[in-house]
Amino acid sequence: MSNALSTAISAAHAAGELIRSHFGKHLEVNAVYSHDIKLELDIQSQDLITGILLKAFPDHAILGEEGIAGNQESPWQWIVDPIDGTVNFFYGIPHFCISIALRKGEEIQLGVIYDPMRNELWEVERGGIPKLNGSPIRVSSRSQLSDSVLSVGMSKSPDVIVTATALLEKYVRRARKCRLMGSAALDLAYVACGRLDAYIEQSVSLWDIAAGQLLVEAAGGRFESNARPDAPQKIAVRASNGVLDLSVE
Repeated sequence: MSNALSTAISAAHAAGELIRSHFGKHLEVNAVYSHDIKLELDIQSQDLITGILLKAFPDHAILGEEGIAGNQESPWQWIVDPIDGTVNFFYGIPHFCISIALRKGEEIQLGVIYDPMRNELWEVERGGIPKLNGSPIRVSSRSQLSDSVLSVGMSKSPDVIVTATALLEKYVRRARKCRLMGSAALDLAYVACGRLDAYIEQSVSLWDIAAGQLLVEAAGGRFESNARPDAPQKIAVRASNGVLDLSVE
């Protein structure tokens, strides 16, 4: 596993260098949606990560936001988000990251999240100590909503936006502050190291949260997720420091 973690870190650093070199410059847009943007750089970043991972582990599978690669029959699957926070990146907001996880079957074995603008790298192996730039991390100890800072994500689905807006209103009245940050993976990394006390999102994809899930759990937090019945490929997530009461009824 240490070899796999080192490879994931190398891939994250390489993709981060690529992405950072394009920040603030002209970008090729592949697709524009009501609430999202797809860049050519997303594909370039995933191709770079895929090449590094499959060179080291040629029989592994890749599942990424920009497509699949490798041996899809393999029990080992890399889960990749080449730019989590593409809209932030496109608009020149320096809050985005690369997320890479490896799972065997349904169990996440390692996770790496890299913020190339702050040069911050979170890493964890199953059963190991989660770290930020080499130093151990731990979730916060805040137990009162009135003392907490939460991130409440907003999906692109109109139905989910309505639900999330109602939830945000409840939390914003009870928490110290609520934030909408624009990068699910970084939100989870921030929960893992105590910058945020919780992250709530009604509809995300596996590549958004795979690495962050293991980080939060290894750092002493709690991670809850449920597949959405209306969209089986989407996941509702609630992650916290494990002591915060998120009830808002």
